[in-house]
Amino acid sequence: MKKTTTRLADGRELIYYDASDDVVRAAPDGRPLDPVSTAAEIRHDRLLGESVAIASHRQARTYHPPADECPLCPSRDGRHTEIPAADYDVAVFENRFPSLAGDHGRCEVVCFTSDHDASFADLTAEQAALVLEAWTDRTAELSQLPGVQQVFCFENRGAEIGVTLGHPHGQIYAYPFTTPRTERMLASLAAHRRATGRNLFDDVLADELADGRRIVLEGEHWAAFVPYAARWPYEVHLYPKQRVPDLLALDGAARTEFPQLYLEVLRRFDRLFGPAAAPTPYISAWHQAPVHAADRSQFALHLELFTIRRTSGKLKFLAGSESGMNVFINDVPPEAAADRLREVASE
Repeated sequence: MKKTTTRLADGRELIYYDASDDVVRAAPDGRPLDPVSTAAEIRHDRLLGESVAIASHRQARTYHPPADECPLCPSRDGRHTEIPAADYDVAVFENRFPSLAGDHGRCEVVCFTSDHDASFADLTAEQAALVLEAWTDRTAELSQLPGVQQVFCFENRGAEIGVTLGHPHGQIYAYPFTTPRTERMLASLAAHRRATGRNLFDDVLADELADGRRIVLEGEHWAAFVPYAARWPYEVHLYPKQRVPDLLALDGAARTEFPQLYLEVLRRFDRLFGPAAAPTPYISAWHQAPVHAADRSQFALHLELFTIRRTSGKLKFLAGSESGMNVFINDVPPEAAADRLREVASE
């Protein structure tokens, strides 16, 4: 992998990740851009003990442009985009409309491929491995920024999820706090250790492997399963069998196996609702140990993948119970979801 760092016309950082070492990235950003101005702030909810990001400048962000005006495509034929190069493998840049900025963290955009009409599931194993390297490198870099407490790599896919750009891409948030979901995991982890002396993540994975009914796909170094108490109609968790706290700690064997297994799970998601259905909307979220957690080695890196589509043409909405009380009601039994995900395996 070759990494090339440069700057866009308004000063934002842009990083190219290339599979070939002989690629030269010298094309400048020719746009007359003003410096980015943000109004991001973090406010604390005293009742829930949680942080909320206020980012009013995001109201002006690019919204569903036509394909020939996509800002994530390469710059070609006299049209300038966020990527000055005429082509690229993987590109990462600071978001022009960040939810977090300055002393309140950082947001980056990760472009998985220059092909506007592709999806992550269309990538080759080699291309997916390069994205994994980019995620890992950005986790290492962002973890070193002053004030950053947690690095979150994720992908939103599909208009139903709220994606405003169709080009295959994800994002990375560097939070100045530990997120509420992770705080709850850490609390459960500590309570389980006090009660049993064991690691909760290890026990969850061991229990799923022993039960077997919710296992979707298993390799030598990774396991993919529908969790026992899944919140979403189709939800899969991917765990490395050797517990590690973050992407940086994955060994070579786990890195090699992950792309093939993950791509297969994504392709099964796209076959869930039949060949006539639109591409399955999903969120794919990496959970990593907070940067300064007291005992990071006890946390288990894992990826959670889920869709809000519950059946063909119908979505799972977060209505009164979910949005008002954070109590999820799932219409699809996890065992049935796992059965379906095994049925649509690649031949």
